[in-house]
Amino acid sequence: MMAEPVELPSRLAILPFRNKVLLPGAIVRIRCTSPSSVKLVEQELWQREERGLIGVLPVRDSEAAAVGTLLSQGVGGDPGYGGSKSPTTSSGEQQKQDSKNHQEPIHWHNRGVAARALHLSRGVEKPSGRVTYIVVLEGLCRFSVQDLSARGTYHVARISRLDMTKAEMEQAEQDPDIIALSRQFKATAMELISVLEQKQKTVGRTKVLLETVPVHRLADIFVASFEISFEEQLSMLDSVDLKVRLSKATELVDRHLQSILVAEKITQKVEGQLSKSQKEYLLRQQMRAIKEELGDNDDDEDDVAALERKMQSAGMPPNIWKHAQRELRQLRKMQPQQPGYSSSRVYLELLADLPWQKVSEERELDLRAAKESLDSDHYGLTKVKQRIIEYLAVRKLKPDARGPVLCFVGPPGVGKTSLASSIASALGRKFIRISLGGVKDEADIRGHRRTYIGSMPGRLIDGLKRVGVCNPVMLLDEIDKTGSDVRGDPASALLEVLDPEQNKSFNDHYLNVPFDLSKVIFVATANRVQPIPPPLLDRMEVIELPGYTPEEKLKISTKHLIPRVLDQHGLSTEFLKIPEGMVKLIIQRYTREAGVRNLERNLASLARAAAVRVAEQERFSPAIQLSKGIQPMAASTTALLDTRLAGAGSGSSPSNGEVEMEVIPMDVSGQEISNFDGGSPIVVDETMLEKVLGPPRYDDNEAAERVATPGVSVGLVWTNFGGEVQFVEATTMVGKGELHLTGQLGDVIKESAQIALTWVRARASELEISSTSDKSLLESRDIHIHFPAGAVPKDGPSAGVTLVTSLVSLFSKKKVRADTAMTGEMTLRGLVLPVGGIKDKVLAAHRYGIKRVILPERNLKDLAEVPSNILSGLEILLVKRIEDVLEHAFEGGCPLRKHSKL
Repeated sequence: MMAEPVELPSRLAILPFRNKVLLPGAIVRIRCTSPSSVKLVEQELWQREERGLIGVLPVRDSEAAAVGTLLSQGVGGDPGYGGSKSPTTSSGEQQKQDSKNHQEPIHWHNRGVAARALHLSRGVEKPSGRVTYIVVLEGLCRFSVQDLSARGTYHVARISRLDMTKAEMEQAEQDPDIIALSRQFKATAMELISVLEQKQKTVGRTKVLLETVPVHRLADIFVASFEISFEEQLSMLDSVDLKVRLSKATELVDRHLQSILVAEKITQKVEGQLSKSQKEYLLRQQMRAIKEELGDNDDDEDDVAALERKMQSAGMPPNIWKHAQRELRQLRKMQPQQPGYSSSRVYLELLADLPWQKVSEERELDLRAAKESLDSDHYGLTKVKQRIIEYLAVRKLKPDARGPVLCFVGPPGVGKTSLASSIASALGRKFIRISLGGVKDEADIRGHRRTYIGSMPGRLIDGLKRVGVCNPVMLLDEIDKTGSDVRGDPASALLEVLDPEQNKSFNDHYLNVPFDLSKVIFVATANRVQPIPPPLLDRMEVIELPGYTPEEKLKISTKHLIPRVLDQHGLSTEFLKIPEGMVKLIIQRYTREAGVRNLERNLASLARAAAVRVAEQERFSPAIQLSKGIQPMAASTTALLDTRLAGAGSGSSPSNGEVEMEVIPMDVSGQEISNFDGGSPIVVDETMLEKVLGPPRYDDNEAAERVATPGVSVGLVWTNFGGEVQFVEATTMVGKGELHLTGQLGDVIKESAQIALTWVRARASELEISSTSDKSLLESRDIHIHFPAGAVPKDGPSAGVTLVTSLVSLFSKKKVRADTAMTGEMTLRGLVLPVGGIKDKVLAAHRYGIKRVILPERNLKDLAEVPSNILSGLEILLVKRIEDVLEHAFEGGCPLRKHSKL
């Protein structure tokens, strides 16, 4: 919209323009930073709002400094076809120019344009605190300056209007010369618009201006949009006479039109010459047409184009997209028959398939729902579940929080791997498992370089490609079982992967561009902490998962194992019922493990036995229905099963726990007809347990039987499979005082045996092992210490107190209490030092029916991790010295002389 004619006051505040002219109808945006211009804008425009008017005067010479900095300029109607621009002055240069203004006089032009503010915005520069204004000005009409005076920091001019009044303009428009010039100007302008219309879509508004705006204003608007010299702008400003203004405007529009036509002609001439790439494209199209005629057409070009579209939609970062475009250009230049074509194609497909920005749509973070999801999948494991809930709480408060790097350490079968899957389910993320057991090649983590034949990306990048999102839960299974050889060390390569400060730009050797792994939640599993390198262990949050108590195993069986086993064997509770009492017997007599895998296997054996009976019934039930006069037998289902199992397994050894079953056919006469009733389920009892699982493998009397003779003690050890009870046997014979050790023992446990023997020999007389007169008694004996079972390797210092107790029992001929087990490292002076794995060892003692456990006093803090129901069934004895151990290990106390001073 064009401004309506306004009444000009006799005086206007003057804003000088350097090397620039504001014409009527033009719109310019300036930034005022100097104190004088800021003061002018604040008093004349900001305070007066819409009524404010100022005068814009051009400065003739280049030595005078500008008060306002020109930022952008356009025309009132349509700025889309050539708005002029002038360089922007920096703040430092502006200050220099402002200081120059105070020293040198400003040479003003005697004519200017009145302007009003279309938009005003005020700002404050930091850190100086200087106030600035951004003003959008619209030129209204020309004026001449009568005199110029200063008002504070800016100038004020007494002016007179130059433009014709409305009545004078209507009279001038009747002049034949002006009519002819107007037609010529409009024709030239229309031709310019037609040329620009082929290149720009915004010139439609300019056509409307050409038809609605008076011609004397159109001349100023068109000229203001051209890039012309400062002198030509001044000449246009000085053209008060309408004939002169139209003549100059027509000349400038025609000159601009001719320059556009010449540029377009040159462009068409250049485009007419085929470049090398266009020639190659034309030849390829011809080759493709020839192949189509020969019937040998392969849509390689279509495939490459589809690959490019796929890459464009992959959401790659800009630097990686440039790299991919370079690889794609090389692929286009290659023929499919060339050796490197296939590898380049596979590489680009990997770049297109990787989830650069695609993430899983996580459900709304509901802590209670997540906790219920974890509880439904796993029983117990409170510490782990609490850690996941803490992470969800942090994510709820800070959505871009980094994912944790967790490491679950525990014996097999306690649910480490399945727990990681449950975490992904609770978070609403996708899950991927990467097994690192036995991995010895660094390239499995970082990938192979593309220069090798058969190269491929590492397991991490390949896993992300398969899962399709960049924020999955990634399980690094068996991280403690990686090895190292001449091909590198995978554990060292994982340092970059599991470090939150480095994995933002993980560099796979095959990919050869950085990939962001910071959104991935890494969960590692291990059976032991010791094999993991310390730098790698330092990057992970270790959470120990000890073995389950019998009560926990019972709950797990009821809630998870039995329903899963029945489902896997096509059964239900209508066919097989396993009472809780029978599950307890399986836990006590057939499984002694930290996890529940053997328990599940035994339950599966019972299910398979029941499946045979159910299958038999379904197979032969039609024959039962067809026979006449057959009465059902009175024997119960359980008795029949026992009889059949006993008959089938009579030829096998009962010790192996396996039962062979034979399906006996049935004739119409009723011979060998099974009386299994599909309406009554099979209920497992003790007889069925022995028939299917064999005789019990463990009993509570094992410890009492093993320590029935002197020289045997009961220790507690920690293995990869959790805590275990370790018996130590010692015997003596005539010899030369030598010590024999067997049982696949390591160096540490051998040294512990030597320390124990030294301590006992040093106190032989106090322990009533030998008299003072017979000091050579121990020197004439050889001592043999054995750690069953001999096929299992053993090492560690925690058997020190057990060895001393065994030797003292041997030489004193006193039996160790069968209900007592012990663990602890000893020193040469008889101090008992703390050891690790207390929770697993206490649980193992409880599984074996041990009632009393001797522990180092400094391990008291570790008992906080043991469930209270386990501690309530045990007597925990804390000791400081080896004498305290002997006092608790024997009936009647330590076998020392009454007045001995140890």
